[in-house]
Amino acid sequence: MTDLARHAPSAWPTELRFRATARVLRISFDDGFAGDIPYELLRVESPSAEVQGHGGPSRPPPPAGKRHVGVVSADPVGRYAVRIRFDDGHATGLFTWTYLRELAQDPAGRLAGYAARLEADGLSRDARG
Repeated sequence: MTDLARHAPSAWPTELRFRATARVLRISFDDGFAGDIPYELLRVESPSAEVQGHGGPSRPPPPAGKRHVGVVSADPVGRYAVRIRFDDGHATGLFTWTYLRELAQDPAGRLAGYAARLEADGLSRDARG
């Protein structure tokens, strides 16, 4: 199986709209599904090794202080993903269409899980200072 086939989604995105004021990515697919993903969720669930870990037995602590993170730019990566650059300097995650759809299906539940992990580690969604 080729790399492209492994990452190929069953539905293709028809639109990615970054809404800076609302701090959400609106993604629509050719099968009619559409959803909003908060920038904070994109940042804290980035598929990068920095966020997900380097393949070790445990995941690193969740990134704290990202409630108000912004998106600076987004660049396509082949036909299967987008690289999102955040205003905190993070830019190493490649978001496949399949992964973006997963994030858009239950953003509130994922944010609740993130908040619980932060609380367990004594961290906050708000920036320190």
